[in-house]
Amino acid sequence: MQKLQLWERYKNRLYHNAELDLSVDTSRMNFPDSYLEEMEPRLQKAFEEMADLEAGAIANPDEQRMVGHYWLRAPQLAPTAELAEEIKATLASVKAFASSVHQGNIAAPDGHRFENLLVVGIGGSALGPQFIADSLGSAQDRMKVFFFDNTDPDGMDKVLAEIGSGLKRTLTVVISKSGGTKETRNGMLEARQAFEQAGLHFAAHAVAVTGSDSELDRTASQEGWLGTLPMWDWVGGRTSVTSAVGLLPAALQGIDIDRLLAGARICDQATRSRSTRDNPAALLALSWFHATAGKGERDMVLLPYKDRLLLFSRYLQQLIMESLGKELDRDGKKVLQGITVYGNKGSTDQHAYVQQLREGVPNFFVTFIEVLKDREGASMLVEPGATSGDYLSGFFQGTRSALYEKDRESVTITIREISPASIGALIALYERAVGLYASLINVNAYHQPGVEAGKKAAGTVLKLQGEILEMLRRQPERDFTCADMAMTLARPEEVETVFIILRHLAANPSHGVSVTAGEKVWENRFSAGK
Repeated sequence: MQKLQLWERYKNRLYHNAELDLSVDTSRMNFPDSYLEEMEPRLQKAFEEMADLEAGAIANPDEQRMVGHYWLRAPQLAPTAELAEEIKATLASVKAFASSVHQGNIAAPDGHRFENLLVVGIGGSALGPQFIADSLGSAQDRMKVFFFDNTDPDGMDKVLAEIGSGLKRTLTVVISKSGGTKETRNGMLEARQAFEQAGLHFAAHAVAVTGSDSELDRTASQEGWLGTLPMWDWVGGRTSVTSAVGLLPAALQGIDIDRLLAGARICDQATRSRSTRDNPAALLALSWFHATAGKGERDMVLLPYKDRLLLFSRYLQQLIMESLGKELDRDGKKVLQGITVYGNKGSTDQHAYVQQLREGVPNFFVTFIEVLKDREGASMLVEPGATSGDYLSGFFQGTRSALYEKDRESVTITIREISPASIGALIALYERAVGLYASLINVNAYHQPGVEAGKKAAGTVLKLQGEILEMLRRQPERDFTCADMAMTLARPEEVETVFIILRHLAANPSHGVSVTAGEKVWENRFSAGK
């Protein structure tokens, strides 16, 4: 297509929201002009379902739960006055708690203000807060933020080493809806031990964000933690960033959470439009449907041309892949749906995988995110007439053109600057796009049976590990190959799992398991305490 023709298509397809200064450009998606009209009946059905969801319909039938993350930034839309008041009260509590910490009214036991913030969570309880912290943080933050976002001991040791002697002035926020998520539970216990080893009382440094009467809620109450804020069962982890899950860490960091919520709220209003051309989330969902044939046939590559958006692809991986990656549709038909998401940042990717994107297997579509404002204040000229930011813009435009020349499709989202409002808008935009796309492909975006299956499988492995350790301690004079152990436990079919468990146990001193090398690695012999 000639450049002037592309310009005309750009003008015809460009969505722009003046209030948010946000644009969505679908001109580099090669769907025909008739596509929107052809998809209109399905999209109107999706709008109806989204309206029902916002009105309080049961959207997660597995657990008989409503899905109400939209109410978090517009409490008046909640289906009951009681829910609306809870949302307002929680926001007020978040602000009050953060203010008390900043003013030193809630302080470290030594009387000094808390200077560091350790957030313990996983999945949606970490990815959202991490994205906000990284995208909006600065040297002027009220508190320096650290994360335990896995159950990796070495990773936690690394974080604790970075905090160092600052642990005595570190506030810990533990986030878990159920209170029983093992990774978060482990992170809390590791944090507790670090505080105790430093001669500090953990409860005097801890606050919880959790469900009412959860295991974590009871622990915080019994031990006298500094506070507890609610997580509701109608807010899923991957859409919880505008609840206390994301708002408390952000407020403590010093981020303007009112502006974050305002940006999300304005975008929510825009994405409620029943006019497809005036709804940016609908335009995204339709672009995804076109690019993937409605079957996940292509991957989504996210290329934000801004360092502060580096973690956006990780955040969207959970939001999109956990919501859309489903074996069955809502009618019980096997569909194997989903969209694979990956990305890093521009222009770094031009020195990484753009070569393949342009000339390799065409199994993807790209989402570019353009940020118009380079930095606060003026930039130096790196050569006559050009700044570093001009180069970044040039690389974005060049990559977009180079890909389109090779029939690689892309969507471009443009925002004026990185701010709490624009980050809130991006979050809301993708939350709605995911919901609409899920309706188009007839899957339930609000449950995650695969995640629960993985947790159950992990529990089975740990139960087997307990049986192995018990057998080793019962027969300390004997050494076992993995095959010996599997047979002794009457679990011959689990020999591979037994081998993996034994090898891990022997590599770590915690359980006192030793190993004697065999001729082949699977012939190694394991024993207790030799």
